[in-house]
Amino acid sequence: MIKDLYTSRLHLKKMSVTDAPKLFKIWSDPDVTKFMNISPFTHEKQAKEMIEFLDQLAQEQKAIRFSIFHQDTNELIGSCGFNTLDFENNKTEIGYDIAKVYWGNGYASEAIAALIKTAFDTLNMNRVEAKVEQGNINSIRVLQKLNFTFEGTLKQSEESKGKFVDLHLYSKLKSS
Repeated sequence: MIKDLYTSRLHLKKMSVTDAPKLFKIWSDPDVTKFMNISPFTHEKQAKEMIEFLDQLAQEQKAIRFSIFHQDTNELIGSCGFNTLDFENNKTEIGYDIAKVYWGNGYASEAIAALIKTAFDTLNMNRVEAKVEQGNINSIRVLQKLNFTFEGTLKQSEESKGKFVDLHLYSKLKSS
């Protein structure tokens, strides 16, 4: 299992329960969780339970989630990872979140580029997918910057925060 990825500015480290206090601060921010399929956390225990759930998925090789650390400061600034790993069809879905104070600095793009490289070169995936709510303009811009292809809208695709939401489907192929 992959435990560490590095970029020029970031260290993506397999998420650990020791990250719970800092991830709680990120996941309790309504601006960060606005387009996530979770409500803002109200107790640090929720972050710990989420990390334990994600770790179980990693042990089953169904997903991998990383905490994103800034290399210069060792500050935890977000998380990203493979929400699903489909080895039968050689595809994966990515997800990511960045603490609001770090928005606009290219950290999401940098972290996702590392995920894409790992998906294609290490995990031998053929396809990387991202599903984004249509109002999540910042995330859409990140995917466009990384040359993802918009494939269409999945109508009422998921239930999030008590309502069904449309999701834009973006993909990047190994051959592109």
